[in-house]
Amino acid sequence: MAKCLSFTGSADFLYRSFFSYSGLRSVKTDFPDGTTMHCWVPKSQKLSKPNLLLVHGFGANAMWQYGDLLHHLMPRFNIYVPDLLFFGDSKTERPERTEAFQAQCVMRLMEAHGVHKMSLVGISYGGFVGYSMAAQFPEAVEKVVLCCTGVVLEEKDLREGLFEVADLDEAASILMPQTPEKLRELIRFAFARPLIKGVPSYFLSDYIDVFCTDHVEQKKELIQALIKDRQLSKVPRIEQPTLIIWGEQDRIFPKELGHRLEKHIGDNAKLVMIKNAGHAVNIEKPKEFAKNLKSFLIDSRLSPRSKNPSHRHRHFLSWPSQ
Repeated sequence: MAKCLSFTGSADFLYRSFFSYSGLRSVKTDFPDGTTMHCWVPKSQKLSKPNLLLVHGFGANAMWQYGDLLHHLMPRFNIYVPDLLFFGDSKTERPERTEAFQAQCVMRLMEAHGVHKMSLVGISYGGFVGYSMAAQFPEAVEKVVLCCTGVVLEEKDLREGLFEVADLDEAASILMPQTPEKLRELIRFAFARPLIKGVPSYFLSDYIDVFCTDHVEQKKELIQALIKDRQLSKVPRIEQPTLIIWGEQDRIFPKELGHRLEKHIGDNAKLVMIKNAGHAVNIEKPKEFAKNLKSFLIDSRLSPRSKNPSHRHRHFLSWPSQ
């Protein structure tokens, strides 16, 4: 009965219906190593269209994070929207928790669907995974959009006060809220202008029951794997044309990391800082977010600054171990 009365569950059902109406279908793919990946894929793939992979971050699920973008992007692209491991219907029996392993699983998934060339968008944690895909599979990934993703953070940044929350356990308790109070705290961190004061605790508890109670320990391990021994010198430089979008008031991954990321990638990167937006810039400023995506993915033909768009092979010996 509780699920029948669930506002969050009803909203999720509407998102599923919208995705299906938009021309996508829900597919699970099982791999021999005990890994299952779920993905929304085109009902009819059109060879005349380029492929676009949308990679979600922590939060509700991929549908909630990308639903507002579908009508902007569906006419121009074959859209693929996977659930990362331990989100939605994706899971694995393997012990790896790095973004490098997530990236490999997503790449296997795309290959299983016959996709060997694509551009990608990665939001927050999804940007870590997307960046790793671009680094590991440069011949497959053509353009990259990274949104509020702290790829170039270092473990020492926690000790040196870059983040408002430096304790990993506390950060995990906010990113995976188990109480209405923690969910309110997450919303305050994620939005520049959070509208949370009048929301009853019942609705917050309902959201937690639907989205925040599965695979809690595994998700904590994903966060720990992001931070442990992370050094900028170990992060490879990707060479694909890269658009970096950041909320100017991001309190989860401060904007300093956006500037650091642009500098790290170099001439092939362009940073767009969106005012009056926080970490959830794709939700707070959906029109501006979509405008930048379309301009970069559809209109631009070369990298943002480089006069030489060619990609060179690179070695990945410095990429974090899997």
